[in-house]
Amino acid sequence: MDGFDDSSKKHRDLQPKASPVRRSLKALLIVLALTSLYLGLWPVPVDPVAWEAPKAPGLVGAFAVNDRLRSADQLPLDGHEGPEDAALGPDGRLYLSTRSGHILRTDAHGEGASVFADTGGQPLGLDFAPDGRLIVADAYRGLLAIDAAGTVSVLATEADGLPIRYADAVAVAPGGRIYFTDASTKFGAEAWGGSYPASLLDLLEHGGHGRLLEHDPVSGATHTVASGLQFANGVALTDDGAALVVETGNYRVVRVELTGPARGHLTPILENLPGFPDNLRRGLGGRFWLGLVSPRNGIVDALAGWPRLRSVVQRLPAFVRPKAESHGHLVQLTARGEVQASLQDPEGYGFVTGALETPEHLFITSLRMATLARMSSKSLGFEGP
Repeated sequence: MDGFDDSSKKHRDLQPKASPVRRSLKALLIVLALTSLYLGLWPVPVDPVAWEAPKAPGLVGAFAVNDRLRSADQLPLDGHEGPEDAALGPDGRLYLSTRSGHILRTDAHGEGASVFADTGGQPLGLDFAPDGRLIVADAYRGLLAIDAAGTVSVLATEADGLPIRYADAVAVAPGGRIYFTDASTKFGAEAWGGSYPASLLDLLEHGGHGRLLEHDPVSGATHTVASGLQFANGVALTDDGAALVVETGNYRVVRVELTGPARGHLTPILENLPGFPDNLRRGLGGRFWLGLVSPRNGIVDALAGWPRLRSVVQRLPAFVRPKAESHGHLVQLTARGEVQASLQDPEGYGFVTGALETPEHLFITSLRMATLARMSSKSLGFEGP
């Protein structure tokens, strides 16, 4: 037995040992195999739909690069960030929604910002009702109303049996009816950690989960006007009884009929924008103001027809996925979708969501900035209505 044991030991000693290089290669192959399995099979919340993105026009022609926004005044927001939207109140003061959940109030010149109310959610779109209440599209809480004392009440949390998961923009008709967008019925802002991460999921999937809703303040009923929208965003009303709605995921603005047999019918009026369109607000003199929050992304467009690859992108670490770029861009257009002006700031005031026009000023809002931008109407070549 002693001799057998000694022979076995010698035999084992003669076996070739794996070199460090071979061990490293084996470990690398295992890592690559696991990575491939992860990128190909790990569950993701999106179910991407193939579509054909129009060829990006670039910043040329009516959208040629300029620095017209660079001279805008930067107004502090009392420590708050992300003035997503602004509305002019019946008291002549400005009201701003912010990322913190607070509604700020300033004087008529956008100065002296202070907290007016806290929605307890994430307020986005703002407009005033004929009775003086501030109407808020809150991404977490639905459609809200705030009275002059700052008291918040909930107007709607569902429409036609579906929860409102991402109330985004709002416009109130002269008669009091409220039109607002539910950006995504699938990717709720609160459920996915905020309006921005939820928007990325909806845009990546391109599943047509957005809708335009109508709230009747008399009956309290809320109904769907149009559905199937690609991330329903900004909304503004026209003189002839229609709504202009932003489809961020389709890079376009559509006209939606609100009455008659054609109610809910969509007609594109401005297509193939050079950036991701956000808020749309009616100004003065027949003007409408549209914010392009970020330029188009070539990778995002290239992957439009490759749904499986878009799923792979979602499995990548967040820091390597396509990101929004800061390039301030505000577009002036007519109710027919004709572009009248393009105001830009390539390096300064970025992530522009839209604008509020008053007789004296144009106030520019932003997704991330810690200031409200202001330009004089005179400097832009128009004053008054």
